Amino acid sequence: MKKGKAAANMMDRLPREVVVHILSRLPLPSLLNSKLVCRGWRTLIRDPFFISKHLSNLAEAGNDPSFILESNWPIPDQRHFIDFFDHSEGKVISKKLPSSPMPMYLVDSCNGLLCMHDTSRSVYICNPFTRLYIELPKLIKYPTLVGNLGLGFHQKTKEYKVIQIVFRRRLRRVDSSTTSTTSSESEVQILTIGSPSWRDLGTIPYRFIHLKTKALVNGRLHWLSKPNRYTTASLLVSFDLETEQFQEVPKPDCCGSERCLRHLMVVRGCLSAGAFHENDERVEIWVMKEYGAKESWIKELSIGRYMPPTLTQQESRHFIYSKRNLFVRVLCVLKNGEILLEYKSRALVIYDPQHETFKEFTFPEMPRWFKIIIHVGSLNWLHH
Repeated sequence: MKKGKAAANMMDRLPREVVVHILSRLPLPSLLNSKLVCRGWRTLIRDPFFISKHLSNLAEAGNDPSFILESNWPIPDQRHFIDFFDHSEGKVISKKLPSSPMPMYLVDSCNGLLCMHDTSRSVYICNPFTRLYIELPKLIKYPTLVGNLGLGFHQKTKEYKVIQIVFRRRLRRVDSSTTSTTSSESEVQILTIGSPSWRDLGTIPYRFIHLKTKALVNGRLHWLSKPNRYTTASLLVSFDLETEQFQEVPKPDCCGSERCLRHLMVVRGCLSAGAFHENDERVEIWVMKEYGAKESWIKELSIGRYMPPTLTQQESRHFIYSKRNLFVRVLCVLKNGEILLEYKSRALVIYDPQHETFKEFTFPEMPRWFKIIIHVGSLNWLHH
């Protein structure tokens, strides 16, 4: 006991700038343990200035990412934090998060904050580590319907915004007894967090697909879109969180058919896309090195076919005889060059492009069916 007190007193005597420099570079699990060292450190770690510096250092360090994985089956409404911070040393941290007081569903993540909704369609922003949360104002349109939600932050305005996109079909009367779908459009509402109500941004001529693969780059949210259900063409569309304007972004010329783009992600801070060819079994990773410049898209690598062992025999047959690459999603590129892949929301796989090998990633209590999103582990909170 005396040794513990002596160590705590010694830590308290360290210069504040030295302590800030050290602690602000720790991954969140280590930072949470540091709160137990002494009262001075506990007070420091709760300070908003320190929390902001810790979040900033995480963004600048270029460390391997962390994730929130939400179980859908066999135990729903259970979430795990997975941190690849020490992956280069062969270590990955997995931590089961406390259960929420009511059933909640994971929507999006930004700067350590989660956007979630409950069974009554109420939308929340929360920090899963501090357990702070706020309920957002009720939606103006479709209050009983939660559309496709996205959470973003603009570095210049320092504002967090939540956008809801609800897809609607526009019907044209062909004769007195029949109708046909001629085009697709979506209605858009937006909320600046801290404001009392949502704002209606009108309609846009896009039908966003694969919304869970939204990417936030340069203060803009990005999605893939199809103009209507009858075309194979795909568009890359951005939403500027400052100006609140939609704009099309140039795509890579990655294949003869414009249908090849399947999902979006961020690789080393750059907007990136996963692509596949219907007549090929390989998934390609394309990276836009200079934002907005079509000629800066480059193909970084391609990944061959692989069947994760955990997929059941029935799922495997379906996977093999269908368009298998539709079920593969690139989550991120790790610092050592390995690729983290998600297969059909059932398995996580680490691909080594140097040796062209696949290794399934698991952890204790890993669910058999899940949703996973990149999440920065932080004590960050909203300050209006």
